Amino acid sequence: MLVAGFPAQAFDTNCYVVAAGPGEQCVVVDPGIGVVDQLDAVLAEHRLHPAAVLLTHGHVDHTFSVAPVCGARGITAYVHPGDREMLADPTKGISADLAALFGGRLAYSEPDDVAELTDGATLSLAGLEITVDHAPGHTGGSVLFRLPAAGSEWEADQLCLSGDVLFAGSIGRTDLPGGSMPAMLASLRGKILPLADDTVVLPGHGPATTIGRERAGNPYLRQVSEVDAGRPVGPARGL
Repeated sequence: MLVAGFPAQAFDTNCYVVAAGPGEQCVVVDPGIGVVDQLDAVLAEHRLHPAAVLLTHGHVDHTFSVAPVCGARGITAYVHPGDREMLADPTKGISADLAALFGGRLAYSEPDDVAELTDGATLSLAGLEITVDHAPGHTGGSVLFRLPAAGSEWEADQLCLSGDVLFAGSIGRTDLPGGSMPAMLASLRGKILPLADDTVVLPGHGPATTIGRERAGNPYLRQVSEVDAGRPVGPARGL
């Protein structure tokens, strides 16, 4: 398995490319702001051919380049229906200040071909079997993508592309439109904590981590059964 990740030009959003191996088809996860040239370089380096774009959620720092990436190759973008409207109008999911910054300056359009994700679905794409977990809280349509790690650089059974649900030492913020701390806590309990400790987490921002490391040191996971939804216990991240 081949996994390549790099940060976007804005907000340090991680864009990932996942393939069964060099010279194969691949999926592109969260093509954010200013990633097209670097993405093309990664694809050329490993002789990869995108089969689809997967979106962990609808915030513009994760979706900005989805239309050009999909349009140049005639491929499908996958997003949860809870965040579908943000593909056509990214200002719906961000703060008023950011909406003012982006809203009048961006020519933005939804990709021609969009497929909606469902909780528990398995996507068979590019020779990969990818499980979708709906994990709202950061946004109403946030998802996790899980897939077997066999053949990857990590000694683990599973990879989890967590978007802005879980970071090393923190979680995604819940104070933007569509965010909900009670929903986030439910997602942490129901979707994150049941994962095996050796599961490698590839987050939407920041470095990779593991479930075991977060279970031991992430204040939100350590206190998830006690946290009052209105009293955060540590810094949340995301757009």
